[in-house]
Amino acid sequence: MLDKLRLSIAKASGKSASLLSKVGPGGGGNIPGYVFSRVGDNESISSLASELKYGSILVTGTNGKTTTTTLLIKLISQDVQIRRSYENNTIHSILTAMLKQDGDLGVFEYGIRNKEFGIPDKVQKLIDPVGVVYTTISPEHSQVNNVKNSFLAYYSAKTLLSKEMKRGVIVANCDDPRTALIGLNKEKDVHVNYFGINITDIEDFDSKPIKCPNCGEILKYSHNFLNHRGFYSCECGFKRPEPNVKLVGAELNPDSWKLSIEGDLYNYAISKNVQFSLELNVPPFGLHNIYNTLASITAYASFTPKVENIEKSVKNIFDNLDMSFIPPGRFEIISYDNKHIGIGQGDNGDAVKVNAMFIKPYCKDSVEFIFTTPDEYEDDIFRDQYEVVKSLNPDHVIVVPGRKSIDKAREYYEIIKKDFETADFYPLDYEEMDKRIEKLTELAKESKYETIIMTGCGEEQAMWESIKRNFINR
Repeated sequence: MLDKLRLSIAKASGKSASLLSKVGPGGGGNIPGYVFSRVGDNESISSLASELKYGSILVTGTNGKTTTTTLLIKLISQDVQIRRSYENNTIHSILTAMLKQDGDLGVFEYGIRNKEFGIPDKVQKLIDPVGVVYTTISPEHSQVNNVKNSFLAYYSAKTLLSKEMKRGVIVANCDDPRTALIGLNKEKDVHVNYFGINITDIEDFDSKPIKCPNCGEILKYSHNFLNHRGFYSCECGFKRPEPNVKLVGAELNPDSWKLSIEGDLYNYAISKNVQFSLELNVPPFGLHNIYNTLASITAYASFTPKVENIEKSVKNIFDNLDMSFIPPGRFEIISYDNKHIGIGQGDNGDAVKVNAMFIKPYCKDSVEFIFTTPDEYEDDIFRDQYEVVKSLNPDHVIVVPGRKSIDKAREYYEIIKKDFETADFYPLDYEEMDKRIEKLTELAKESKYETIIMTGCGEEQAMWESIKRNFINR
């Protein structure tokens, strides 16, 4: 009786808090969930989460979380009313969505950079998700508050989000050995549906040795798609599991892509396997979004209660997709004045690699790379990003601070100038963001090169989206 009363009071308090001004822990959007958790207790949180008829799905990973969540929401909201949220790094954001929205299923992005701030084990215990989706895991986001954390600790924190699951489905990228191992280790407890690429037409242009997440030895790759994603095996017996949802064909043309996808996976809602075959026509949105497409389709087919709609619903979303689905500030290729200009955030080495692979087919003649640098304490990020710059071998490089420190950007520029003697440096001030945006736009528009890639660090909306809007009306 007291528990029910406490839950009711916590709910009322949380909903009332949404009327307050938008200040408080984690930003204004978190206030209702924050107040709910303070007035209630752990049992109140679990009770609130249990009110969702079909449970909750959490989407996590290093890259691809927001886009995968966006696509999954588009897909599954055709079949069931959902509660949803994006770009979450606190349990308060999830609770806020649960309090303020109606729906039988929760779809929540959940970013985790370490155990202390992300509390993944606590989130798993209290929310008790029926699904956890792993996009990909790499070292780029293991730095928190200018402190470089161990990648093993970062990887462990991601693992904790599903480690104690005893029901539901884990969706994992089988091309990524790190997410694949999470899935393999949980097959004894829950169903695991893997997604991946099953063609060799797509190939990385600069792959590096990758350690086996199971034993620490170097993995053997027969094919690399992108960085650590590919066909791999190890002498310890660990190897890439077969995907349940797989890309089996791709026609990648400049104006549109045709993707052939086959699926045979376990559906949690009906407790049995379902099969499907898809031919999708999508915009040329880059290799990373092929993975996001596979992840979202796998998650959708794993949890929709209307399995008879899978093929129709997926085609309805993807055949009508345009580039507006990508989150603000993400990389796009724009045609301008007989030039191809790729613009968007690439705040780590993996993201810059993805952007470079996206624009590489357009790099037939002269190429200019406008590189926006990381900040202080981000030398590891710079090294990974700069390896991609060198691999693309542009005819000219322009260096601009991507974050705050002009001195650090100049230090990075001096390193770049050793390899690219004609490189230029523009010390554009972070505090004068409008001028920085104006100058970066001008550099791209007035470039004499036929292909320009502008990527690196910088604020998603405050910088990258503003630059793109100087080229795109939407």
